[in-house]
Amino acid sequence: MATSTGKESAGDVPSGLWRHRDFRNLWLGQTSSMFAAHMVAVIFPLLASVSLNASLFEMGLLSAAGYVPYIGVSLFAGVWLDRKPKRAIIVLCDIARALLLLAIPLAWWLDLLSVPTLLVVALLVGCFSVVADVGGASILPALVERDDLIEGNSKLELSASSASIAGSALGGGIFQLLAGPVSMLINTVLFALSAFFTALIRGERGPAESTEGGEGSEGTGEGGEAGQSIWRDMADGVAFVTGHVTVRTLVLTTLVINFFMAIAEPVALVFVTRTLDIPPYTVGLILAASGVGALVGAVIAAPMSRLLPLGRLLVLTATLTGVASLLTPLATLVPAPAAVALMIAMYVLDAAMIVVYNINVRSYRSAITPDEMQGRMNATNRMAGMGVMPIGAVLGGLLGTAVGTLPALVLASLGTLLAPLVLVCSHVRTVKRVPVPQPEAEPTA
Repeated sequence: MATSTGKESAGDVPSGLWRHRDFRNLWLGQTSSMFAAHMVAVIFPLLASVSLNASLFEMGLLSAAGYVPYIGVSLFAGVWLDRKPKRAIIVLCDIARALLLLAIPLAWWLDLLSVPTLLVVALLVGCFSVVADVGGASILPALVERDDLIEGNSKLELSASSASIAGSALGGGIFQLLAGPVSMLINTVLFALSAFFTALIRGERGPAESTEGGEGSEGTGEGGEAGQSIWRDMADGVAFVTGHVTVRTLVLTTLVINFFMAIAEPVALVFVTRTLDIPPYTVGLILAASGVGALVGAVIAAPMSRLLPLGRLLVLTATLTGVASLLTPLATLVPAPAAVALMIAMYVLDAAMIVVYNINVRSYRSAITPDEMQGRMNATNRMAGMGVMPIGAVLGGLLGTAVGTLPALVLASLGTLLAPLVLVCSHVRTVKRVPVPQPEAEPTA
């Protein structure tokens, strides 16, 4: 295997990517960005509710602002990232987010901070976050070899899980410790650090320098022609995802899981607090278990991928995700302490399996996608996966109202089990491992 740019020493060891200079800088930048993003996700609604006395309708608009950019910006982001160096775009997005967040304490100091101002900032930050998010997922295959993708994605997922737990807790603590708007200064610094470390990356390969995945391109694998319109590039990206049978199957299973999890999310909170009558502090403990599960998943993803064939691993993790969610309605049949234990077990198992599934799916998708399509493939996947979540959440509320919380949760859990069924009915179940491009044979004299 050829040594990739930025790799300071060889050696196929589990911690090998820590020796890869460019991956270290990517990991440091992404980790800073993830912590800032999770802190912002906590501080924004606190600012609206506590500092600005926002109405319930305004709080709903603020929440929706987090989903809208995925629907409206993702495809444009994918084309942009496939046309230009991804490192520079990620740096630009980090700098933009740092400056936008700096506007909040400045507006507060000038007595101009209001809910509409916060909504505009949240929407703009969300747009740049979508581009940076797609860019972070697309740049990894341009920095490391294909057989390092699972290790790289595992390390990045471990950071995401840690940021989910610590970043959310720090966001609330910093908001309480400092004057609300001033707390945004911490996130400005974190996004600036992310831009700094990402700017240190030097070995990003362009499409011409990279090899395609082991399965080749079953759809439109070629990049857009010079001078081709952005609309044609977007259409090519969607056509690649829908035309490549493997990528299409993986996107469909992710969409199914996200959709039915979104249905269960609003119903589950009402079910836990009202049907099970679990007090708020215990609810917090239960929700924190998902962060623990995500950490566990990030740690065991690589060992599990070495232990099981890839196709079987994806079927197993998707199945366990659906089975784990059935523990929530099962909690109605046991005493309160056992119900809490069941809920904690559900969140740990569910989060762990989702993370293992995501790491392997992300690595598989990246390995079989040509480098000139990485941005558009990831963008189309994000738009599909995130775009169904607000629809699922609204449907979950309507379903819970119509049939009750318990039947709604059971239906959502059974719906999640459609994902492994799709995998079993496809060729993906027979895949042994993430494909690695074979070196070309040297010509004979």
